[in-house]
Amino acid sequence: MTSTPDITYAEKLAKGELDLGWLRNVSSEWGVRAKPSKIGLTLRDIAIGSYGIIPDVAPRKTMAPRGSDVDSDVPDMGYTINTKAEVWSENVMELYEEAVSRQWSATRDIAWGDIPELSPDLEHAMSQLCTLLSEVEMVAADFPAKWLWRINHDYVETKMFLCTQCMDEARHTEVFRKRALVNGGGLGKAKAVVEEFLKLILDASSYDEGSALMHLLGEGIVLSLFRAGELISPSPVEKQIFRLCMQDEARHVAYGTMHLKYRLQNDPSLAEDFHAFLDRGEEIMTTLLSTPEVVEPIIVLAAGGVEQAAEIGAAATGMLGQRVVEEYLQRCERAGLDRRSRLTLPTDLDWVSQALASK
Repeated sequence: MTSTPDITYAEKLAKGELDLGWLRNVSSEWGVRAKPSKIGLTLRDIAIGSYGIIPDVAPRKTMAPRGSDVDSDVPDMGYTINTKAEVWSENVMELYEEAVSRQWSATRDIAWGDIPELSPDLEHAMSQLCTLLSEVEMVAADFPAKWLWRINHDYVETKMFLCTQCMDEARHTEVFRKRALVNGGGLGKAKAVVEEFLKLILDASSYDEGSALMHLLGEGIVLSLFRAGELISPSPVEKQIFRLCMQDEARHVAYGTMHLKYRLQNDPSLAEDFHAFLDRGEEIMTTLLSTPEVVEPIIVLAAGGVEQAAEIGAAATGMLGQRVVEEYLQRCERAGLDRRSRLTLPTDLDWVSQALASK
């Protein structure tokens, strides 16, 4: 349908005759007044009356604001995700508010001039780690961007949060690329196994599959790497980088965990689908944690150099692997998905068996 101008209305308007149907013939909840909380007017504060009712199934596929009066002949926007359970999480409004209040600048908020000269070994290790993180972080922007336009506008709070995730990840890619280049180390190696995992996320045939692989598994691994990076950083500047990125990444993981919980609460039969998604992700997880370009830079940084790294290599790898698996299993448990009995990682690896033994 192509809209055509209403010539009659234009003629009346020229005479000063207003229609005012938008003013008188509406069913809006006049008088429903949102009250700001202590931190300002939040999304939760305006989720009042009919405006706070989020439909389990969207009644139409438009960008009309939820709760507004909508013309009967509005065009179909082609949304393919039209049920609440497909994208919702009970914490998404709060996560959005936190995201917009804690934005930071990779240009302004990092003391780039204070990074000390490092030994060649340490600088190469930091640059290789930053190369990896610059590589993997952008998938967590590409994935939401791929699905955002498919999500019905009735679930606008989720769409808004995913927009903040895109901005967060762009900033993470920026800050790690800058760190790799600012101190003379340059960019290191990009490995095929890393790209295979990123492709697995981007090629996901459903939002469920991609979210499980990215939020629960991929970003969970990266969050563990951020924690390790903050601990082993050679200067306060790198510690600040990892600390700031960690607070962002924790939001994304929290959304994914609670989204899976909401999804399973509304349809427990989907558990087997999610187990199958994670089976595929775990196949690559072991390879990632056995790739020199992924684990050795962390070992070198933790040891303070290449010569010392040989002494702590096995122990450091085991500690990192165990922490990654433990935190992954804990996320699954919080979401209501028992992966302990379904884990496909090889249990003959000490760090896998130790993670399974811990609670």
